[in-house]
Amino acid sequence: MQDHLVEEFTAVSIAARVRSGALSPVDVVADALRRIEQRNPRINAFVRVLGERARAEAQALASHPDLSSLPLAGVPVAIKDNVEVEGEPMRDGSAATDPGPSTHDHPTVARLRAAGAIPVGLTAVPELCVWGAVDSPGVITRNPWNPDRVPGGSSGGSAAAVADGMVPIALAADGMGSIRIPSAACGVFGIKPGRGLVPAELGAHSWFGMSENGPIATTVEDAALMLSVLADDPSLAEIPESRPLRVGVAVNPASPILRVDADWARGVEQTRLVLAEAGHRTSETRVPYPPNMSAAFLRWFAGTADDAADLDPALLQPRTWWHAAIGRAVNRAGLVRSSQVDRLDARMRSFFIAYDVVLTPSLAQPPIEALPWSEKSWAANLVANVRYAPFSAMWNVLGWPAASVPVGMHPTSGTPIAVQIVAPPGGESTVLAVAAELERRQAWPRHAPV
Repeated sequence: MQDHLVEEFTAVSIAARVRSGALSPVDVVADALRRIEQRNPRINAFVRVLGERARAEAQALASHPDLSSLPLAGVPVAIKDNVEVEGEPMRDGSAATDPGPSTHDHPTVARLRAAGAIPVGLTAVPELCVWGAVDSPGVITRNPWNPDRVPGGSSGGSAAAVADGMVPIALAADGMGSIRIPSAACGVFGIKPGRGLVPAELGAHSWFGMSENGPIATTVEDAALMLSVLADDPSLAEIPESRPLRVGVAVNPASPILRVDADWARGVEQTRLVLAEAGHRTSETRVPYPPNMSAAFLRWFAGTADDAADLDPALLQPRTWWHAAIGRAVNRAGLVRSSQVDRLDARMRSFFIAYDVVLTPSLAQPPIEALPWSEKSWAANLVANVRYAPFSAMWNVLGWPAASVPVGMHPTSGTPIAVQIVAPPGGESTVLAVAAELERRQAWPRHAPV
């Protein structure tokens, strides 16, 4: 396999060829490791490459008695460094976490392995997956389209690895937008499933149920296949034909103090026209965001405090220490309440009576500059994160499915533009169908230029 075959570097094509015997998983993994060796130094997507282990797993898979039964046979996959991989440390982007090896695979990793996928490396995250940019002291993870910009966070390493053509798919997690934000920044497709579809089991309590594991891929078909494995539901791999839908189109900011970049707003409008031409009934609307996003922020603070409870505070980055300190105060005051979610759910269910899906910008601004954000203050990180990525968190509070779909390029930043597709609970297949239709009608470049 050579670089000129990169267009075939999809999970679906690799698995089909491995199952048929036309391609050896040993060659697939060797190719992925070569790509990582060549490309990772430019963007720092991986914190740990599982070279010899991945080769050994590929060799063992090659003699599997029934490759034809494995939906992800031989597919190299990157794993976000916030879930357990047996025998490997799970550092979660922090010097304060346990450096010892994990004793078991997280359920999502176990399901990927059982489906024939081969983990080839662990991808970079910000400390405790709290932030929307990925760096640690001395190392900055960069956007493959423009290395002067961040790849988003917290799954920035996973998105960058996929966008740069190092792996066809990557496991990611989304607590405040951490699949959709980096997918948007890097021009790949990512879907946050609804609550409970895929095992979460992230940190102390998955940020009070806000966090979900899900796929990042270059194609909707790959993401649907991976999602079907993660959810243990083969039907999710079969993307339905997109029937005529009622599509709400909203570019209003998530907060009155925030501004939406004109090119990101135009991306939503252009997508509306594409869907209207396809026969969907589109209408402009305004998402009734709450006056403030306290339900999300309180869970973000308090969840971080609980995740950091057993860690040495002296080893935490100052920004994360302050974030956890605020979270401890939130917990002491009992400010995280289920009634907050109930009110928001009722508000959004009423709004969605008129729509099957709603489109918003995935981001409000291009991704921020690739700087040593881990060395900056808590306030600087908070302001920068909220300003560029305010559209995601509400759907985490609700636990509704949402995805980011590439729709163009920003003329100034040289990074992708994307739209967010949201559906009510159980709407993953609808989201995938709309995304697949957009992919057919306005295909995006699958990888950043190498």
